[in-house]
Amino acid sequence: MFKKYSTRRQFFNYGKLSLLFLLNSCINTSKKIRISMQTSFYPKYFKDNLPASWQQENINFSKLALAKNKKQLSNSDFILINDGWINSINFENFQNINNLFPNNLLNNKSKNFLNSFKDYERNKLFPIGVVPYAVIIKNNKDLIYYARKSWDFLLDEKLKGKIIFPQSPRIIMSISKKIDSKNSLSKLKDQAMLFDDQNAINWLVNSQASVAIIPYPLCVRYLKADTRLSIAFPDKGVPLIWSFLLSKSKINNEVLINWIKSFENKATINQLANQGWYLPFNNEYSQNKYNINFKNNKFGPSKMCWENSWSFLPINAKEKLNLENLWIQSLTP
Repeated sequence: MFKKYSTRRQFFNYGKLSLLFLLNSCINTSKKIRISMQTSFYPKYFKDNLPASWQQENINFSKLALAKNKKQLSNSDFILINDGWINSINFENFQNINNLFPNNLLNNKSKNFLNSFKDYERNKLFPIGVVPYAVIIKNNKDLIYYARKSWDFLLDEKLKGKIIFPQSPRIIMSISKKIDSKNSLSKLKDQAMLFDDQNAINWLVNSQASVAIIPYPLCVRYLKADTRLSIAFPDKGVPLIWSFLLSKSKINNEVLINWIKSFENKATINQLANQGWYLPFNNEYSQNKYNINFKNNKFGPSKMCWENSWSFLPINAKEKLNLENLWIQSLTP
């Protein structure tokens, strides 16, 4: 057994080195970077672009009271979260992050949205993507022209009981304000078949529904596979979903910066836009994705649509109650 070692001392020294190597490996493993996100909100290419050495964790922000999600959140180095769940986190648990990146990295749209937040929140939120809602129409090519112009088409008598709306009353109320009709919210609700986000495209494909309003990334692959489906982004704008990166740790800032920089190459920008995900960065190639002007755009929102689109800030309990009351009042004839 000892023949390969000239002395007993060499054998024990080799053993010590092996033990140190093993301990060092364990330490490195325990420090593996963990990033948590609600994976259903992110396109495949985005998730595939995460560094291979990072540990991806799926977290449900609507169930943070559960012990499992609490522990996961506390153990994560980085968090990806969309604007709808901002109120579910405690900003005191996160580090300032925007100072790690050049001031000119973000485009004006993301800067303007960030400026709507309070200072202590804004410094900890880094916009990493924006997703537009899309209108998906089944078996009705004639309707596409009107859908690309405005939201008024939703009140068409032929669509009564055939529209799948998002679950969020706030989104539906915001769309109703874009419709040129008295009592537009009540009329919209009369047009509804059901209210669903995650399963909207399945309902559209497998039922008598004619229209679904859905986040763009959730319908891209269906558009490619089902020739019955068409897409429209009204010129009057669409609701937007923003995703933010937050950091709970000061470690590996260089790794984080390099990851953000990796999004700036043309191939990545193209792949993400093709999956309905737009980078909020100021480089020319990213900005070109927001400046599409050709007629009957089939590949994403036009420049006019982007200019008229709107975002949602987190709301407090009182504002939420007011919205709920408005929603209930719209049921009254």
